[in-house]
Amino acid sequence: MKIKAAVLHETDTPFRIETLDLESPRAGEVLMRVAATGVCHSDWHLRTGATQHPLPVVAGHEGAGVVEEVGDGVEGVKPGDHVVLNWAPACGVCFYCLNQRPSLCSTYVEPIWAGGMMDGTTRLSREGRTYYHYSALACFADHAVVPKESCVLVPEALPLPVAALVGCAVTTGLGAVLNTARVRPGNTVVVWGVGGVGLSIVIGAELAGASRIIAVDRIPEKSNTARELGATDFLVAGPGVLDEIRALTEGRGADHVFDTTGIPEVQEQCLHAARPGGTVILAGLAPMDSTTRLSGALITRQEKTVMGTYYGTANPRRDFPFYANLHLAGKIDLGQLVTRTFRLEDINEAFEAMLAGKVARGVIEF
Repeated sequence: MKIKAAVLHETDTPFRIETLDLESPRAGEVLMRVAATGVCHSDWHLRTGATQHPLPVVAGHEGAGVVEEVGDGVEGVKPGDHVVLNWAPACGVCFYCLNQRPSLCSTYVEPIWAGGMMDGTTRLSREGRTYYHYSALACFADHAVVPKESCVLVPEALPLPVAALVGCAVTTGLGAVLNTARVRPGNTVVVWGVGGVGLSIVIGAELAGASRIIAVDRIPEKSNTARELGATDFLVAGPGVLDEIRALTEGRGADHVFDTTGIPEVQEQCLHAARPGGTVILAGLAPMDSTTRLSGALITRQEKTVMGTYYGTANPRRDFPFYANLHLAGKIDLGQLVTRTFRLEDINEAFEAMLAGKVARGVIEF
């Protein structure tokens, strides 16, 4: 079938809207109509080259839509079902899956990062040329063929633009709080960078009962949204921000400090923002060739813990419906994350808005 997709041909060039050929789903695969897809920094890292990937590629990994067709052997989803896409599909039988860490599944890492489906081949082409899938999803397109393992059912009552964000930002942020750091009632939290993931951390920290939630960002205009979603304080990133954090935490620093920027210099600041015995959680993707200088002496002498969180240490089949139902029950408000919607043709404008901090999360609707 013919589809419309946003394609990246070379790094440091704009996405181009093209008509591509999409094969029918093979065994174990699902064809879905993409209804909405979030505009995320992870896709931007493809454009800058910070994340290395075969090109040309159809990016997009934070999506939701409606199943249209299933391949042989697919059970559990059928045409008409509403699904959120899981960009870290799991085999269920490797060491990590059996130890409740499906986001670290070792079976599917290689074909996904090679830009293909589970069998290592792609379903996208144009005039005989191969096009690659980002995260085996490629949902910057009106239709996508995806692995069955990437499809997680959610209630039809959940608006699909909100459902799309559950597929990445929400799960990464809430999961970092609830699964990775396991924030407890009364804890103090600092969140560095309040885009989609950072604001989801704010939501998760309030849900967990944190007593103080300090949002830090370079853009002052983000203060209102951060406070509306649960931040007790907002600080503008700058030279004096560590002193301000200590002043708000009785001179100690915070129990948990989350970085969503992936910037090594910010990660280093986060270590100093955590109290002795506190925890630093790195949630933002740093460039593949970057290094972060963290003081081993400080970590040892002050018993600080530095943790990575990948996809919020998620089990998507458990967590996606959980977050969806929290939203539908009014326990959290994920709708506030969707600041603005765009057409696929306006994808480059959507990224400009993201980089300028004009949106909590931009969403492309089809």
